[in-house]
Amino acid sequence: MNTTHTSETSDVRANILATGQRLMAGKGFSAVGLNEILSGAGVPKGSFYHYFGSKDAFGEALLDSYFDDYLAELDAALAQPDMTMAQRVIAYFEVWQQTQSFFDCQGKCLAVKMAAEVADLSEAMRLSIKRGTSGIVSRLAAALETGVAEGSLSIDSDAASTAQSLYQLWLGTSVMVKIERNIEPFDTAMRTTRQILHLSAV
Repeated sequence: MNTTHTSETSDVRANILATGQRLMAGKGFSAVGLNEILSGAGVPKGSFYHYFGSKDAFGEALLDSYFDDYLAELDAALAQPDMTMAQRVIAYFEVWQQTQSFFDCQGKCLAVKMAAEVADLSEAMRLSIKRGTSGIVSRLAAALETGVAEGSLSIDSDAASTAQSLYQLWLGTSVMVKIERNIEPFDTAMRTTRQILHLSAV
């Protein structure tokens, strides 16, 4: 097996995905044309179709890659040493605020940017987003269960529905931040999150 060729192949695909993620996080899926992706990645059209059968297939691969990275980062955030689970959860939402607060988010707000748009365009992309967001919610639910067990937080409902509510709160807040062009909605979301988890204000 030619490992050098395999590595180069992986690098080209990753470069196309990274370029598309950066562009689409700023403009959305429909507003970014194939030529813009190819130009940004510095690859010919044939290379694109070697890895992706269509733009929709590219979008699905892009979302899968985005959520793979996101979930790995979330796992690391919820396993930070020398912190209670309540502190880890709050730290996760603090990072959310930092990465979603600006117009140019360097690809970190892809789900927020694309979710509503592509859910109606492509069933494959909708399902990719559904898988990714379900992974986020399930990890948050497990974290809440751990936090309750250790006594660092408490919740009034079951962990799964509370995690779902928190995710929906922050997803909706991210949209409002883009509409209002200020971060005040995040301050409200953090206060609400602390109330839901019965944590004292800071």
